[in-house]
Amino acid sequence: MKNRQILRVIPAMETSDGAGVRIRRSIGQSQHVRLDPFLMLDEFGSDQAADYIAGFPSHPHRGFETVTYMIEGHMLHEDHLGNRGDLKNGGVQWMTAGRGIIHSEMPQQEEGMMRGFQLWLNLPAAEKMKPAGYRDIQPEDIPQLTLADGSQIKLIAGEFERDGTQHRGAVVGGSTKPLYLDIQLQPGGTVSLPVASELNAMLYLYDGRASLDGEALQARAATVLAAGDQINLAAADGGARLLLIAGQPIGEPVAQYGPFVMNTVAEIEQTLQDYRLGRLTG
Repeated sequence: MKNRQILRVIPAMETSDGAGVRIRRSIGQSQHVRLDPFLMLDEFGSDQAADYIAGFPSHPHRGFETVTYMIEGHMLHEDHLGNRGDLKNGGVQWMTAGRGIIHSEMPQQEEGMMRGFQLWLNLPAAEKMKPAGYRDIQPEDIPQLTLADGSQIKLIAGEFERDGTQHRGAVVGGSTKPLYLDIQLQPGGTVSLPVASELNAMLYLYDGRASLDGEALQARAATVLAAGDQINLAAADGGARLLLIAGQPIGEPVAQYGPFVMNTVAEIEQTLQDYRLGRLTG
């Protein structure tokens, strides 16, 4: 086994999106800051309603997938297909924009904490125009692995083998083989996990302090990992919580214009024309 080390650190930058929701963006803060197949990783988190109350009114997407993971709070998803999903504590919404989807994500609370993440996962050219889809994943449908010391791993997506047992997430398969874990380590806790060598991988520490193979992780930053097939994590005295996100790189050119992600400028121009003429979702 070859341990993965820290290759690059991308601190999250404060910005806003939607109708003024305050977020921290690491991957995707510019079109030159990506990790194939991932286009964007946003963290949102505030107990001030003014930071999130305006939400994300109706808007379009084409050419990729969005994965929204709610740690705390309540958002409502609605789209042109008639899907309606309540995203609450611990739940996940996996939306495939494909050839086109128009949706909204609006807060269903007027006070209290709202906290979570949104990940944009690219699709290869052969899948960019497939039919749109939506999956609402309830917290109880996300498998959890409890370690000997009480540390826990939520398996949102992907699969791996550990100690002779195959572990599968709520979402498995896909051309980019996404792996998405929420790892909660007890104070002083440690864990070693396999990460297939062909996958690009990153960590995002969002609570506490932790290290990778003895090197401290920076909080609120996408820590891109070097080649290898295993990670060794350790938490400090206060414990830690972090995301492990990995996927098979696509290796294709990316042309992006806001919520549209294709392979060429010509395809983006066609997408804009389709949206103007009402054909994006046709």
